[in-house]
Amino acid sequence: MADRAEIGVFGGSGFYSLLEDVREAKIDTPYGPPSDSFFLATVAGRRVAFLPRHGRRHTIPPHRINYRANVWAMRSLGVKAVISPCAAGSLAIGVKPGDFVVCDQFVDRTAGRSHTFFDGPIVTHLSSAETYDPVLRGLAIQTIRDHGITVHERGTVVVIEGPRFSTKSESKWFSDAGWEVINMTQYPEAWLCRELGMAVVNISLITDYDAGVLEGTEAVDAMSVLEVFAQNAERIQKVVLDLIGRFPADLDALGARAALGPTRGDGHAMSDEDIRLFETGL
Repeated sequence: MADRAEIGVFGGSGFYSLLEDVREAKIDTPYGPPSDSFFLATVAGRRVAFLPRHGRRHTIPPHRINYRANVWAMRSLGVKAVISPCAAGSLAIGVKPGDFVVCDQFVDRTAGRSHTFFDGPIVTHLSSAETYDPVLRGLAIQTIRDHGITVHERGTVVVIEGPRFSTKSESKWFSDAGWEVINMTQYPEAWLCRELGMAVVNISLITDYDAGVLEGTEAVDAMSVLEVFAQNAERIQKVVLDLIGRFPADLDALGARAALGPTRGDGHAMSDEDIRLFETGL
């Protein structure tokens, strides 16, 4: 089917503008409209769905993104594994602008976002100990290294509500906690992927030192972030497209869907007849 995909990418038009035979598809969801149309193409023999999380003209601020609609629509296309690249700030001196970080943990400092599909009637508790898939993380690390880019093999991303940047005191607080990366979109995006049984990997492109991290540097502003991100856009595009070709042939073997098995908290035994609530709408 033309409107099916197995791998998803949350990213801007720079990814799919490089490809031929791109099909645009508008998708409706129970949670309202996604950020934009989905753009479907074939990369290295794999069907891929691209979605610009902020809209193709970058008109949706991070705190207004309809994360549930975006992720639900991605899953409805058949996607089983997601690449979630993002611009991010550094909270650690050793993590420099231009570096890539393949995060393995997140800390949620957002407020007011709709952040779960599990609103009942089946009570569900899914572990978030390892939200980012270790197999995909390993592939991402090797791909980035093969492209000659400085990569940090792990890191914790603290996700703030936005749209404002942190104060110096907040930056120092996050940095003192030992966290390496700061961003406004990884939560609940990555977590919602896990709730729908999709494996997810993050690549954080460091654009700046966050306010208060490095004495003597100017506080981060939107123009400087976009400038550095634009300078490195070609690098992340090449990495993501290369990474797609390295994904395992059997995405089910990653175990993201299977991880939903032991998560019911309503006291009833699982049976073969049980159907996940989200699956009834796909």
